[in-house]
Amino acid sequence: GCEYKVMAALDLQLNCNRFIDILGKLIGETQYLQNNPFKFIPQEDRAIKHLLEALKPYSTENGGPLIIEHVAYVEGRGNLILGYKSPGANGTVGFVGSHLDCVPANPETWERDPFKLTVEGDKLYGRGTTDCLGHVALLTDLFIQLAERRPQLRRDIWAVFIACEENGTIPNVGVDMLLKNGKLDILKNGPIYWIDSADMDPCIGTASAAMWTLRAEGRLFHSGLPHKAINSLELVMETCSYLQNKFYEDFPPHPSEDEYKFLTPSTMKPTQICCAEGSVNQIPPWAEIKGDIRLTPFYDIEQCVGKMTEYVKQLNEDLSILPTRGPCSRYTVTGEETFTGKLEFKLNQETFEGIACDIKSTGFKHLHNATIEVIGASNPYSDCGSLPLVSDLQKAGFDVQITGYGHSDVYHGDNEYCSLSCMQDAMKILSRVLDKFND
Repeated sequence: GCEYKVMAALDLQLNCNRFIDILGKLIGETQYLQNNPFKFIPQEDRAIKHLLEALKPYSTENGGPLIIEHVAYVEGRGNLILGYKSPGANGTVGFVGSHLDCVPANPETWERDPFKLTVEGDKLYGRGTTDCLGHVALLTDLFIQLAERRPQLRRDIWAVFIACEENGTIPNVGVDMLLKNGKLDILKNGPIYWIDSADMDPCIGTASAAMWTLRAEGRLFHSGLPHKAINSLELVMETCSYLQNKFYEDFPPHPSEDEYKFLTPSTMKPTQICCAEGSVNQIPPWAEIKGDIRLTPFYDIEQCVGKMTEYVKQLNEDLSILPTRGPCSRYTVTGEETFTGKLEFKLNQETFEGIACDIKSTGFKHLHNATIEVIGASNPYSDCGSLPLVSDLQKAGFDVQITGYGHSDVYHGDNEYCSLSCMQDAMKILSRVLDKFND
């Protein structure tokens, strides 16, 4: 029958067998869901195929209550929108951010096959279990349970599983396109829970991020005649140090970081270095440092990048601002010809914008309280990880809240796993969140 039932409380419990079955099928595809162009370009439709198989019997086409829409902007790389509507419902609760792609895994460094679900007691091992296919399987089970029980709810419930979250090199595939094309407008009348963090507690803040490259051009020469060379390694290292010092002067710890319980303030640091290949007795003609800026959301990332670019421009006009190393180190060589070192600072990709969630909103309060009721405590935190697109959604007027139920210590790591017990608690928490919006 198509009757909707009024229920005192949803009291949803994870269907463990179904959850493990769906997750096993998803993890079995992860070899083809790895996202690191252009070596790995994920085929998210391979995951969607299994989700549709589980969800189709409950679809509106088949007389069920679930709205199911498969939206692809690039061949083979779909997003999946699920809806559960009650007659007369007013307002929405959305679950977004759970993604169908994953980071690459190297089977040689894993103790188990990363591309197959391995169940060992409470631990479910495989690439994507924590980030983020465990959440996809969790929400799929939640929607099937709504379809099986048909509760009469005061709000429509939506989920959006997204393509292309782990790497932004190829644009116009995932949630950015859904937003641009108005596919998320259905979620405007209520909070959006971005289900892609970890450790059970609400995440209330993330950092903006900019990935940068600093390049120094010097002058190649024999290292026995260093006075005729411009040492690009020294130039790039001194410049990096100079920029870091300027960064920490300009973007010190912000007073709001305490209220949001940020684990660290803003940082700028090098993470990779390389230079022209040659022998050890040659001073290299160029060197590059790559690194990132992580900026708490109380500062503006565009302004920050602008400042760093301006400092490099000033240095190019006058390299004598930088210290040299020893009596023969120099950034300009004069003689028959004059040679001057040159610096370049550029971004490797689009910046991510951080977010400070609205901790006064009903969306936050319900999540916080539901978490306390189920696991006994809720310790909202912020960190300088970065999530794509959440800031765009907040700017577009959505109340974005962030949580997740995997384990942060295996995020993007070898031997990634999620715990069945945590996913059982997750179902109880989300069930209570829905109850609170139903009261």
